[in-house]
Amino acid sequence: MSPSFEQLEGEALRRRDGEAGRPWLRVGTALCGQAAGADAVVVALRDALESQEVDARLTEVGCLGLCYAEPLLDVQLPGGPRVFYGNFDPERAGEVVAGHVAGGQPVEALALGYLAPLDGLGDGSGGGGGGFVAPPGLRDLSLHPMRAWENRIALRNAGNIDPLDIYQYIASGGYRALNRALLEMTPGEALQQVNESGLRGRGGAAFPTATKWRFLAGNPSPEKYVLCNCEEGDPGAFNDKAILESDPHTLVEGVILAGYATGASRGYIFIRHGHDGPIERCRAAVGQAQELGLLGENILGSGFSFDVEVALTGDSYVAGEESALMEAIEGKRAMPRFRPPFPAQVGLFGKPTNINNVKTLAYVPEIVSKGGAWFAGIGHERSTGTAILCLSGALNYTGMMEVPLGVNLKDVLYDAAGGIRGGKKLKLLQTGGPLGGVLGADNVDVVLDFEVLRNAGAILGSGGIIAADEDTCVVDLTRSLVAFCQYESCGKCFPCRMGMSHLLEVLERICDLKGEPEDLDLMRSTGESMQAGSLCGHGQLGFNPVASALRYFPAEFEAHILEHRCPTGTCHGPRFSPARSRR
Repeated sequence: MSPSFEQLEGEALRRRDGEAGRPWLRVGTALCGQAAGADAVVVALRDALESQEVDARLTEVGCLGLCYAEPLLDVQLPGGPRVFYGNFDPERAGEVVAGHVAGGQPVEALALGYLAPLDGLGDGSGGGGGGFVAPPGLRDLSLHPMRAWENRIALRNAGNIDPLDIYQYIASGGYRALNRALLEMTPGEALQQVNESGLRGRGGAAFPTATKWRFLAGNPSPEKYVLCNCEEGDPGAFNDKAILESDPHTLVEGVILAGYATGASRGYIFIRHGHDGPIERCRAAVGQAQELGLLGENILGSGFSFDVEVALTGDSYVAGEESALMEAIEGKRAMPRFRPPFPAQVGLFGKPTNINNVKTLAYVPEIVSKGGAWFAGIGHERSTGTAILCLSGALNYTGMMEVPLGVNLKDVLYDAAGGIRGGKKLKLLQTGGPLGGVLGADNVDVVLDFEVLRNAGAILGSGGIIAADEDTCVVDLTRSLVAFCQYESCGKCFPCRMGMSHLLEVLERICDLKGEPEDLDLMRSTGESMQAGSLCGHGQLGFNPVASALRYFPAEFEAHILEHRCPTGTCHGPRFSPARSRR
């Protein structure tokens, strides 16, 4: 017989309290940390603790969001603050273990700053633990621009808990929403909480989540599926992977709640093959939930049965389109399906299906736990809740932030992200992935809102925001975006297959300084045909980067075409491109 939730929570708290007397070292080993050398830091710290015979626990955690400071080490002595060491050199491991872990004194010359102890475990606020003494001479990281703007909901546990330890998740409040929903709510009441929250899809289209769930809930079929889309192939977007690496149980709980609210019988978490960290940690979370009776038959004695499987796909950007995703899970080539029928009628393996993004589902446990009205009170007009932003490019502070919708994009760039590196000027932003658009520097004074950004010619999309300085050629950047889209087109429908190739050929000609005035109208005509005739969003949105670049930077295109010169000196002759490589 599976344990009750009260028994699981009691065991989680006992384990937490049993470790309270030992120093705790946490190293961020998400993709950003690994890329910066975090694995070597873990090995060096383990060796230093062993050689100096220091009793401490060493945990690999996910991404705190300060990616520019990776590898990031967090040292917390019993009852004390969390002291962070940024861009940590593994050769200094012995020094930190001797001076801080064993000696009790932070190595001030190496420290990035501190956060107050967490209230309980993993609330992500950085502001609990009354009575602790702030380390003298160290910066309070809760005041760091990237932290000060945040309101963490989906990322509440990221960088704080061990993603491979289900008991740490439960001790931080995890699976409490599931227990509440199964024992206190009908499926319709759980769905109503999501409806009251105003939650909209965070995968790009911003479609109301509760509306999509109702399509599936209203289908009487005894076998229905819930799918979670973590294909995430957008350059500059990494928040879906970060959730899976940092707190996979919040996604698993969200998938189960979606299954309960819609009457589904099984869930699939769909991840791109090769993303080893997200795959391994997500599979471990599913296995742990099954072991403790949080997945499977008769979950928590409620009579509701539901299971989850992690499904993989090859490197296919179009697999992020919901019907292509289903094709990939079925073992077919990832290509969009004709609609109707829609997935809620005929989806995966011919059964009614609902598909949501990782971020969308990661919000659901907190919505069910705190109520839809709480979530609806955050954000801006119809854009409720928060947005998880991936900041990259020419910014001083790059990384991941979760901010309330409604904050000003200009404030995010110049305050939270510290402005442009090297004292240069911002020229443009590329938002929402390669199918998004570009915004000129004079147009970033807008609030983060789905409709506002769409009207400005860009989309929030997956949350990727890439900043470019004055040395960037807009025409060449646009060519790169279209080259990506052309390469990733599945080729099923003619308007996308030929339209992408045609756009790329024209942009290559312009970058080669051989463009003609008629090329601008030619691209617009091609884009209109793609939008009207393409089967899925890849082709329908494929002209977005060109359209927005022409809108905000017409003079730069004219310089290339009419004056045969590139104002930045970037474009000066033929270059390699995917289109040319295929000829």
